[in-house]
Amino acid sequence: MALLARLPSPSLASRVTSRQQSAAELLSAAAALRAAHPLLSAAASPCALSASPAPSAAAEFDVAPFCPLFSSRRTARFAQRRGSRAARHVARAMAEADAATAAVNGGAAAAVPSASDGQRVATVARTTKETDVEVTIAIDGDGVCHSATGIPFLDHMMDQLASHGLFDVAVRAVGDVHIDDHHTNEDIGLALGTALAKALGDRKGIRRFGDFCAPLDEALIHVVLDLSGRPHLSFDVTMPTERVGTYDTQLVEHFFQSLVNTSGMTLHIRQLAGSNTHHIIEATFKAFARALRQATEIDPRRAHSVPSSKGVLSRT
Repeated sequence: MALLARLPSPSLASRVTSRQQSAAELLSAAAALRAAHPLLSAAASPCALSASPAPSAAAEFDVAPFCPLFSSRRTARFAQRRGSRAARHVARAMAEADAATAAVNGGAAAAVPSASDGQRVATVARTTKETDVEVTIAIDGDGVCHSATGIPFLDHMMDQLASHGLFDVAVRAVGDVHIDDHHTNEDIGLALGTALAKALGDRKGIRRFGDFCAPLDEALIHVVLDLSGRPHLSFDVTMPTERVGTYDTQLVEHFFQSLVNTSGMTLHIRQLAGSNTHHIIEATFKAFARALRQATEIDPRRAHSVPSSKGVLSRT
């Protein structure tokens, strides 16, 4: 206060005093806020606020009692903004998934065959805290695909798998893609591999091996696979860019690793040429689809025998 007395301007001194009082009131209000709200009670200082747990629902935190500038309308808008991004992602994914399901179940021409048709078909549902996935594959199909994964580029690749493998594929997935695509990408691969293994059954009569090279402009990918019952992936592919659109290119290998783990497949993917990331990935899925088509086709000379000298192809 002695310093304030020596200031040349009384008005300046009064302004400084006023700001000191405002700062004290602000600190007092912050202390009251921490004491009143249970989620903030553990915070020892205003700086500790960031370390306190986030509310489970933004609407539960009403700032109006603590700040008169926030009307109830502003509080509602605040809560809506906090949850709107995740809600939009989930709503969009649900709408796309429901549309795909309706197309599969409602359209006679687009319907995936059922087991009662005597065809090799399986449906697998996988639900976790992160994703809700359902995959159907009909091995003896017409190349029909209905995919609503919430990941546009992966939908495009599912279409390549169905079209070039002549499989009928339906994928419905809702996941935490507002975080990233990792969990949804992984769980679709796991569910697809499980569905493929179920559709193949005891693997009697199949050719078992597949080998195909697919070009796409400058890109050339070689895929060799064995439906051996033993999961293994060798992935020798270089991605020039980290993303294609919004899709993380690291997820391509992770997708195939997930599929291999649950299908019981030995899979080798080699890049022979390529400089465009989109071309490389698309050629990979095309080559995989054609190799898988070869391996799953029925060999008339084998009739109903298992293509193994051991007499069994299984993961156990």
